[in-house]
Amino acid sequence: MVITHNLGFPRIGAKRELKFALESYWNGLSSRDELKAKGAELRQRHWQEQSGLGFVPVGDFSIYDQVLDMSFMLGNLPERAQDFQGDVLDNYFRVARGRSAPAAMELAAGIAAGEMTKWFDTNYHYIVPEFTSATQFKLDASRLLAQLAEARKQGAKVKPVIVGPVTYLAIGKSKDDTDRLLLLPQLLTVYAELLETLAVQGVEWVQIDEPILVTELDAEWQHAFNIAYHQLKSCRVKLLLATYFGQLLENTYLTVNLPVAGLHVDAINGRDDIQPLLNLLPSHKVLSLGVINGRNIWKTDLNLMLDWLEPLAERLGNRLWIAPSCSLLHVPVDLDCEKKLDGEIKSWLAFAKQKLDELTLLATALNQGRDAVKAELAANRAAIESRSNSPRVNNPAVKAALARINTTLCQRQSPYAQRSAKQAALLKLPKFPTTTIGSFPQTAEIRLARRQFKAGEINEAAYQSAMQAEIAHSVREQEALGLDVFVHGEAERNDMVEYFGEQLDGYAFSEFGWVQSYGSRCVKPPILFGDVSRPKAMTVEWTKYAQSLTNKPMKGMLTGPVTILNWSFVRDDQPRSVSSFQLSLAIRWEVLDLEKAGVRVIQIDEAALREGLPLRKSQWQHYLDWAVESFRITANGVQDETQIHTHMCYSEFNDIIASIADMDADVITIETSRSDMELLDVFDDFKYPNEIGPGVYDIHSPNIPAQEHIVQLMKKAAERIPADRLWVNPDCGLKTRRWNEVIPALKNMVAAAVTLRATVD
Repeated sequence: MVITHNLGFPRIGAKRELKFALESYWNGLSSRDELKAKGAELRQRHWQEQSGLGFVPVGDFSIYDQVLDMSFMLGNLPERAQDFQGDVLDNYFRVARGRSAPAAMELAAGIAAGEMTKWFDTNYHYIVPEFTSATQFKLDASRLLAQLAEARKQGAKVKPVIVGPVTYLAIGKSKDDTDRLLLLPQLLTVYAELLETLAVQGVEWVQIDEPILVTELDAEWQHAFNIAYHQLKSCRVKLLLATYFGQLLENTYLTVNLPVAGLHVDAINGRDDIQPLLNLLPSHKVLSLGVINGRNIWKTDLNLMLDWLEPLAERLGNRLWIAPSCSLLHVPVDLDCEKKLDGEIKSWLAFAKQKLDELTLLATALNQGRDAVKAELAANRAAIESRSNSPRVNNPAVKAALARINTTLCQRQSPYAQRSAKQAALLKLPKFPTTTIGSFPQTAEIRLARRQFKAGEINEAAYQSAMQAEIAHSVREQEALGLDVFVHGEAERNDMVEYFGEQLDGYAFSEFGWVQSYGSRCVKPPILFGDVSRPKAMTVEWTKYAQSLTNKPMKGMLTGPVTILNWSFVRDDQPRSVSSFQLSLAIRWEVLDLEKAGVRVIQIDEAALREGLPLRKSQWQHYLDWAVESFRITANGVQDETQIHTHMCYSEFNDIIASIADMDADVITIETSRSDMELLDVFDDFKYPNEIGPGVYDIHSPNIPAQEHIVQLMKKAAERIPADRLWVNPDCGLKTRRWNEVIPALKNMVAAAVTLRATVD
């Protein structure tokens, strides 16, 4: 019999219950016990929703981040978070976001939050483990054991989920140049203790995630896998080693021969691995195939999948397990919540719960024959054919425009040196010019007006008036602060991608399609189902209104094509590059309309540029070629005098800096505050040709940056980049912060810029 299981389930709740519980606690409006109770309620519901599976995951639920959970389980806390005397959960939040609830701060002040970066090539952010030569590990399995007991009380057949030891070291960062692999022996001692603890609890299988196996590993890291799993093979639990997000390729032989009881591989992204793997797989090992896409929301073609699976099931028998390709953390919870979504498009989709239904259908067909689910397979076939044949998906005019793309669209009129002189003459900015990244706080009043407008409780004129009032408030605050280049604050925007998707043809939108980005931050990716075009201007009137309120330069704020692509649920019936070029043409028209309206500074955010990178460096250049070309098509139709900015955040950029330079933006702003300007190390060797704004304070923490700290950070930057090409700005947008946090932080930032100007000629 084929066994079904799941690698992980979304934890935020179908209606974002976890988000609201977290923020209520952080704001001092609810108790720690109430927050913990909400977590328990969600876990109970999610196990119930997975009850039809052969195994359900335990430990995949996190109150903030599963990697941070692993750090606390292993006792690997940054030195600044050690010796905290309060509740463990509050110390956990100090590492996650710099501080916990107001009451907890009576015990200890805020600290520097842990560095945050993307989980492989997803839009999920994890808290980076920190290592030093003094790092010691000490097991605290209380959280996992408590969840294990909860699940068993509910009657679930459980499979604990943990991050594997080699991946844990690989995704962390050494803070003092310590070789991370030197920590492996003592780390394995704690892993062995953890697995023995689970064995004592009667656990049969443990899922141990090692996604680093789908990346290029040098000999030392490959050897680390052999060391690790040969040391752990004596543990009294069966290990299901899980890989996902890509292909094993040259790591196939290594992976298949590790001494584990089972192996999970991604059969969506790594289908070509399966046949070579089968030829190597020992006869006693379980093979779990990830046959449902855990990263996207399109229905699986179940009939086609069965055509592929049936011979494998016959060959492997009860050694075949099936599952989603990866954790369902990356998709929304329940399509049945969608009452307003277009019916035809809805019929093409599957969210987390529906993906598990698909999994169960596949297992039933494999175990009992296709006739047992004949009606369901027929319905699935009809949905697949409906999408394939729909005239709403294909637009001949868009395809014709794509065919007309040529190299002239990608080129600015003049080189940067000539452009920058013209821009300086026009904008007349001081040294170390100050600006923000785009958004200002999304207040309760803004959200209320948006809800009322969507519900039909206020008309468009009333909504526009409310948004204009918020824009005016943002302009007044920037005038009072003394910023040099203003933004309109983006009051009218629900999300930096969804806002644009709502105004582009080829997109659809869910009501409850929320996905966790980090902590309590959730995004609702738009659904890119067809060819993309721009029916009308999207931002021009709002920007013109803001510019009418001030003599300072007002930035036009746009999201770039690659970020819109990477932060959408993208159609899977054509190459991603084609969709990206369609988006680049649509946003190009918006750039040109802003310029015609007199906007001379235009920021085109490409925050997600890096996360689209293939996980193997050997495949990077192809992606970077079309991603950079997409940006250049979007940005490079303007006059020399128009200054183009771009923004990137929460990723490592050092190894793609040449491609970033090829984008030829006049100004780039990047995140550097959490890494203490480490990201600027690349400029020791690479002479970045244009202007740069290294983010000088962490907007994802409520901590207020000190003026002196900002000055120190900028002086570090000036050691690598000429002062006359440096900007001073936060590291990301400010929509998630409150005005009472934003104002003092920006005051200190502006004061720091004034201090810096006194240090240069």
